[in-house]
Amino acid sequence: MSTRPEPQIPETRRRRADTIATSQRIMAMSKQLTLTRSVLANTLAEATPAQLDFIERWFQAELESRDRAKRARLMKTAGFPSDKELDGYDWTNLDMPADWGRSQLEGLEFVGKAEDLVLYGPVGTGKSHLAIALGRAACRAGIPVRFFTASSLVMRLRRAKADNRLDRELAAIAKARLIIIDELGYIPIDEEGSRLLFQVISDSYETRSVVYTTNIEFSGWARVFGDPNMAAAVVDRTVHHGRLIRFKGESYRSRNALMTK
Repeated sequence: MSTRPEPQIPETRRRRADTIATSQRIMAMSKQLTLTRSVLANTLAEATPAQLDFIERWFQAELESRDRAKRARLMKTAGFPSDKELDGYDWTNLDMPADWGRSQLEGLEFVGKAEDLVLYGPVGTGKSHLAIALGRAACRAGIPVRFFTASSLVMRLRRAKADNRLDRELAAIAKARLIIIDELGYIPIDEEGSRLLFQVISDSYETRSVVYTTNIEFSGWARVFGDPNMAAAVVDRTVHHGRLIRFKGESYRSRNALMTK
């Protein structure tokens, strides 16, 4: 098993041997310590202005390092298939709900309110791009996200059930505050897969946001889930605290395909 290399003290200037030895002892002790606020308060009470400035810069650097590490960890855990971003995104082919739009999307207000989004429209019109970009923005804001295609999520849950660890898998997914289910309806789902997918959606109701991308309108979701009652329950939950964003226009991939040039 690989281990992280031991951090080294940067050689910023020539230092005395005893100073280097002291620094190394401090590094060694740091592996065993977490801050005790009462000890910190007593230390601050005796610190000079220069020492206070040094401690403040140290703590700020530590917090920034932890924040970068957290965001990198969230991005990795989310499982995004690409690095799509909101910068440069073409918003012209979207029909937003009344009194709600781009600023609410970019501000991730729907995540804070545990609201759902359905990105609906033809293939290649930017639905997955927007879903991924919103997920990556959420990770940068410190929000746990999980990205799945509908088929990969079903296969993941099916394997977990076969291995008798479905509860653990569902609990791991539930740690996310935003779940993205891409390509809903692109591949048929059997009865068992529909029940497993429904469990994730039902568990998320009013507790976390779900973003769906699909080219199937609500009236066709019964074909996706293979059960009209289950589909009706999913649609009912989604509509209750959700918004529909319609995509229109020609497929970007078809418009820019080499075969058409």
